[in-house]
Amino acid sequence: MASQQSQAPHLQLATFAGGCFWCMVKPFDQWDGVHAVISGYTGGHVDNPTYEQVKTQTSGHLEAVQITYDPSLISYKQMLELFWAQIDPTDDGGQFQDRGESYTTAIFVHNEEQRELAEASREALMHSGRFDKPIVTPIRDAMVFYPAEDYHQDYYRKEPEHYKQDRAVSGRDAFIEQHWK
Repeated sequence: MASQQSQAPHLQLATFAGGCFWCMVKPFDQWDGVHAVISGYTGGHVDNPTYEQVKTQTSGHLEAVQITYDPSLISYKQMLELFWAQIDPTDDGGQFQDRGESYTTAIFVHNEEQRELAEASREALMHSGRFDKPIVTPIRDAMVFYPAEDYHQDYYRKEPEHYKQDRAVSGRDAFIEQHWK
């Protein structure tokens, strides 16, 4: 299992793939204890992939976010709850308007404690009755995480109008409203 050390010894990493990484940054970025949310690529077989390579669905990478956080202020369990509430965990073909392997969901765990918490949260979701279809989001070992190009970082801040338009047409917000609110 790959584990990347965070900058300070008390900080930890969490890595989630939830479809388009633009839509996964803002929900985590707003919490106390979150030090950084980086958009990037993980899970594939190409070293240092570009966005163009990933979106062709041939690199094996998923768009993901890697979060550096202080577990004394926000727990991994809280972040799992936030992750689930951003996605359709029953869709194995992508997320909302974004289709293909690179837009599928996954939880990438950095250690056994994260694995146990992720498995427990997925199991609870499976038995919650919230969805009529099976939960298909896998739990995978963390792999090398490659930060995306600079123009993808903090996209919701850099391009707020385009970000809002993209979210509005994606179907993500309507799904969240129907299934998670």
